[in-house]
Amino acid sequence: MAEPDKQEFTSILKKQVSRRDVLKAAGIGGAGILLGAAGVGGAFALADVLPDIQKKEKTDAIIPFYGKHQAGITTRPQNHIYFASFDVTAENRKDLIRLFQDWTEAAAAMTEGRPVGDESDNKFLPPHDTGEVLGLSPANLTLTFGVGPTLFTKNGKDRFGLRKKQPAELKELPKFPLDSLEERWTGGDLCVQACADDFQVAFHAVRNLARIARGKAVLRWAQAGFQRTKQASSKNETPRNLFGFKDGTVNPDVNDPAELNKYLWVQPGDGADWLVDGTFLVVRRIQMFIEVWDRTSLKEQENTIGRYRDSGAYLGQKHEFDPPDFEKKDANGEYYIPITAHVRVARGDGKEKILRRSYSYTDGIDPKTGTFDAGLLFICFQRSLSEQFIPIQTRLAQTDHLNEYIVHRGSAVFACFPGAKKGGYIGESLFS
Repeated sequence: MAEPDKQEFTSILKKQVSRRDVLKAAGIGGAGILLGAAGVGGAFALADVLPDIQKKEKTDAIIPFYGKHQAGITTRPQNHIYFASFDVTAENRKDLIRLFQDWTEAAAAMTEGRPVGDESDNKFLPPHDTGEVLGLSPANLTLTFGVGPTLFTKNGKDRFGLRKKQPAELKELPKFPLDSLEERWTGGDLCVQACADDFQVAFHAVRNLARIARGKAVLRWAQAGFQRTKQASSKNETPRNLFGFKDGTVNPDVNDPAELNKYLWVQPGDGADWLVDGTFLVVRRIQMFIEVWDRTSLKEQENTIGRYRDSGAYLGQKHEFDPPDFEKKDANGEYYIPITAHVRVARGDGKEKILRRSYSYTDGIDPKTGTFDAGLLFICFQRSLSEQFIPIQTRLAQTDHLNEYIVHRGSAVFACFPGAKKGGYIGESLFS
């Protein structure tokens, strides 16, 4: 039998990949269909043709900055995040508006891969752009902006004449049992979430926004995060956290406008007209005691989470997206999913949904314990804090078995603006 040439082989693989995607969409596992490919002929390597197949997994595309909603919320999570919280030092409304206008102009440029500002012919002046991404693609960069409760009122003071526009939902979270929050990871007047498929691109974005903010706002805290890269796996699968479990399986369908209007986007009549088509963001810096976890049996790990580690399926089920059966018991009469399992406690009655968009982090060694300072930069978006995140976290803080292996070190809440129109600026609805 004649060996197929590269064009024929690429065609065969494309058909296989297409079939796999169809099976995944239908909830049927398609793993392993390419495993035998290496045995087809020997004239060329599999790596030679995969780039042709994986073009849909681009890491150099441009995600538009302008639109009805801000990018970086329902956008497919990129490989890296650099999240920054700022304190406003400007003392008047005019300077604050100017900051948002300047940030908008810079953000639109950077998401298109353009430098910040036009350079002067005077070489004795600092350049407008810091330059570390010259020659790089935009790497799917998104920049998402929000405002915290302290932008509106602080120490009882109406800082910028915005007190009446503060949403009732936008206030500091209650202190949950077992929280061990540290000031250096908590709060903020403004936030910027920079996500990209290249870390240097994400950091460059925040670095330049911080420069632009000089005299108007200063960094309060910042955290870098990561997930498995698209180069490591081109499959659009749920990422795993540092405990080795899939994280983010249960999310609203970002392709269903009705579901997003119900759970994600602020609607007319919710109490803050300027925030319609925006959303509320919660960020929690959760340290994981990974050394303790690593000494725990796999069975105990799975009972703690309520899912199988390998497949991501609920205990007692076969596939990741199979619905849970919380009444199912094993031969010993024990629930497959324990009462204190993370997934059972988080789900409650199933009425509360949040859009999770979390990343792992690692920051060297914890000086207090000599162990890894690593964990989860938990980020979620929702239409209502009081009706979604707060009741979920209240349950988790009280009875979640996972609390033995984690501690919450940082926390902040922000109202994320609706998207900006070309010719306008991010946050314009708040000041109009």
